[in-house]
Amino acid sequence: MSFDADLTACATLVERADPWRFRAVMAAPLAARRQLFALYAFNVEVARAPWVTQEPMIAEMRLQWWRDVCEQIAKGEVVRRHEVATPLASVLTPPRAQLLDELVAARRWDIYKDAFEDAAHFARYIDQTAGHLAWVAASTLGQADEHVVRDAAFAAGIAAWLRAIPELEARGRIPLLDGTNEGVVTLAKDALARLAKARARRSTISRAARPALLHVGPAAAILSATVKDPGAVIEGRLPDPVDGDRFGLAFRAITGRW
Repeated sequence: MSFDADLTACATLVERADPWRFRAVMAAPLAARRQLFALYAFNVEVARAPWVTQEPMIAEMRLQWWRDVCEQIAKGEVVRRHEVATPLASVLTPPRAQLLDELVAARRWDIYKDAFEDAAHFARYIDQTAGHLAWVAASTLGQADEHVVRDAAFAAGIAAWLRAIPELEARGRIPLLDGTNEGVVTLAKDALARLAKARARRSTISRAARPALLHVGPAAAILSATVKDPGAVIEGRLPDPVDGDRFGLAFRAITGRW
């Protein structure tokens, strides 16, 4: 798969909407970029679908469009022509398409203003969004331990979630089950523990698959800052994963030590 007009469009979309992952992809080998940009552009399209309209039915239709794309890929059918869906179809296997369908379904939470049902529901949401995406990316690139990938992705997902809290609350969502300082600190500590567990088993991620986890690096600083100063979450003062990680990303790209 070459960098044609579709993949260039995917890269531009990720650069504008997800600079955290964009920088990680640009630090990856060219062959990995071709696959990651398609996956991450898909994620951008799905993540923003619930927010581009205030009409729940329209948002549902937008998500359903992507579920239909995933179903077509899972069934081996010809996928509708689209600058993101077309390159995505060349990347995914049917089982991975089914996982991304679950990712899209999980994003239905973003449409409405209901709180998460319980801790299990929240953890499942993070795993089906950040976790599924990371696992599909890693397993597409090379051999990897799924549990390690998902632990690392969970930490990165929580870090991104904590940075998004002010915007989510401004849009009328209830992003946390326990929004007290104690609850926020506990959430960050749990994520840090999973990140430490994943890093202790870095050797289970092949060199080929490591680019899928390059974006995980800034999570530790964000989560540690939350533990130290939980008020920074609601005040939007958590570290920027792009500006604060310029040298760290280069180190991870060279060493593979995400």
